[in-house]
Amino acid sequence: MISILLLSLYLVSTTELYQLLKIPTLVEHYWEHKNMNPDMPVIAFLRAHYDHPAKDGDFGKDQKLPFIIHSTTLSLVFTINPGFYFETKTENFRSLKSHKIPSKDEDFCYKGFAGSVWEPPKSFS
Repeated sequence: MISILLLSLYLVSTTELYQLLKIPTLVEHYWEHKNMNPDMPVIAFLRAHYDHPAKDGDFGKDQKLPFIIHSTTLSLVFTINPGFYFETKTENFRSLKSHKIPSKDEDFCYKGFAGSVWEPPKSFS
């Protein structure tokens, strides 16, 4: 549910989907015109408001209909200033003494152990 809510909020704020929230205003405005002219079909209403809109007495309400006025949607842009750089101070670094680490320590291995691994077991009698 949370992911659907977050996705819906994102889409409404970054696309024209917020216009769909104005559909109740469209229906209400259609019924106002229908009360003034009972023979008006829906197609005639949509043509009068979307195909060739006229500035009449209800122009303020017409501007509140969906997809009449488009506003800029939310857009986020992140840039890094081209003059941005890291500055390092060389006075804080000390030179490290290199200690040689032997890759094989002869004293660490048991002498003769490596050769006796592959010998067959001896019997103790």
